[in-house]
Amino acid sequence: MFSSAIDHLVVTAPTLTAGIHFVEQKLGCRMQPGGRHPRMGTHNALLRIGVNCYLEVISIDPDAVAPARNRWFELDRLLPDARPRLATWVMRTNDIFKVANTTGAALGAVEEMSRGALEWQITIPPDGQLPFSGLAPAVIQWKGDDHPASKLADSSVSLLQLTGHHPDAGSIRDLLHAVHFEGPYMIFESTAEIPIGLEATFQTLNGFIVLSE
Repeated sequence: MFSSAIDHLVVTAPTLTAGIHFVEQKLGCRMQPGGRHPRMGTHNALLRIGVNCYLEVISIDPDAVAPARNRWFELDRLLPDARPRLATWVMRTNDIFKVANTTGAALGAVEEMSRGALEWQITIPPDGQLPFSGLAPAVIQWKGDDHPASKLADSSVSLLQLTGHHPDAGSIRDLLHAVHFEGPYMIFESTAEIPIGLEATFQTLNGFIVLSE
């Protein structure tokens, strides 16, 4: 039987510097350098927020060759003056092809990816857009025995709760139930007062802090 859990959160930004500043100012922490994703022309920085969980800031790498395809996480749609934001999350599984077959085309096709010595498989829609506006996850399966979070320094920040609002919240709940997801994620119907969006609540040295946009 396969299982699924929160693997990491994704903050998108027009530049890596802007994204790092956004996270560090909000959470009162220091992020660590990540690396480059050659197939996507992107790079990232990382923060450990759990035993097998981390937060990622990701942006287009200005020194990379532009890929002949749409980049992931809607990065091609970001304007130079866009604000960094918590855009989506990534769900870890131990059987990514079974998850992909269960969810159909909703989350994208399974692709091979790498960053330095790390290798993994991940679902990516061909148009690069975020499934259900980022409220449904990308799906990842790491290769190797050690989770990347185990190589990150301990931080004073830990994820307590992930919360989303979407007009089709029921479909997202059904999707997650079908792939045996377990984790601190609650999804509700969006309203005129509470629009589509994702927010994460963290325990920090400065108390509870909510990260969204």
